[in-house]
Amino acid sequence: MLHIMPQDLKQSMLPAIENEMEEIISQVDNHGYQQFHEMMAYHLGWVGEGAGPEARGKRFRPLLLLLSCAATGSGWEKALPAAAAVELLHNFSLIHDDIEDNSPLRRGRETVWKKWGIPQAINSGDAMLTLAHMAMLRLDKFVPPDILFQAVRLLQETCLRLTRGQYLDIDFEKRENVSIQEYWQMVEGKTAALISTCASLGALIGGAEPRTCQQYQDFGFYLGLAFQAQDDLLGIWGDSAITGKSNESDLICGKKTLPVLFGLSRNGEFAARWKLGNIQPSEVSQLAAMLESEGGLTFSQEETSRLTLLALEHLQQAIPQEPAKGILIEITNKLLKRTG
Repeated sequence: MLHIMPQDLKQSMLPAIENEMEEIISQVDNHGYQQFHEMMAYHLGWVGEGAGPEARGKRFRPLLLLLSCAATGSGWEKALPAAAAVELLHNFSLIHDDIEDNSPLRRGRETVWKKWGIPQAINSGDAMLTLAHMAMLRLDKFVPPDILFQAVRLLQETCLRLTRGQYLDIDFEKRENVSIQEYWQMVEGKTAALISTCASLGALIGGAEPRTCQQYQDFGFYLGLAFQAQDDLLGIWGDSAITGKSNESDLICGKKTLPVLFGLSRNGEFAARWKLGNIQPSEVSQLAAMLESEGGLTFSQEETSRLTLLALEHLQQAIPQEPAKGILIEITNKLLKRTG
């Protein structure tokens, strides 16, 4: 697991995020609903075989929100309801993504749909989305009504952007021709929308001026694009032992990721084989090497670097305060070096 924060601050923020989410999820742990609660707790990495930090994920999004709040000079604790909300929203999308992508594994464990069936997985995802919105209302103890209204509206708008991005992602599967420009449009919704909202929400709850909130939003936007570009790279050339998912699936499933679209635009050997379809597991290594030789890996690395630099420029313009500033820069730079 990638350690993206100094241990002292991590020990403060991460348990606080887990405690907030546990309290919110506990609302469904009533008589007769224990398994319903277990399904969500399992997905969040709290229970079941393999439970623990690796099964939970990095909690990158809520940490980004709390750090953005702290960077305004405000106490990060008051942003905990929003931090829990964005992580629950993110995990709702993962539960549904796993169903839509027919993915049997998530973070090295069986997915919710694989373990309990598709209907109950859909239901647990829907419940997690509802709980995310309920979590946001807990901000009423810490911020004035106008800020609460802005925060709730921003989360609702983000949900729409997420579903629009997912629509494009699914639509691309049956289309022969997808441009890199269209790819970025999809990523703006599917990945960058929530990450930009995390940074913006943190600044908003911290009391930042609208112009500063916009800088944080732009920071998160480019960070989200860089995050997805790196994720696409890892989907082909990553270490599956670290990522917790196969690095064969993107090519076998015909997923139109950034390096794949670049390779198709070159119209070389990779494109010729890709267009024939029905890629077999035994071909993946050769196809990945072919794509790398045609520049797909280098292009993806360069795009990740370019977008990361843009994110850092907007962060600097927000004039964040230490120590949160240094940690946000560290998180951003480590995106370039992550292997899982």
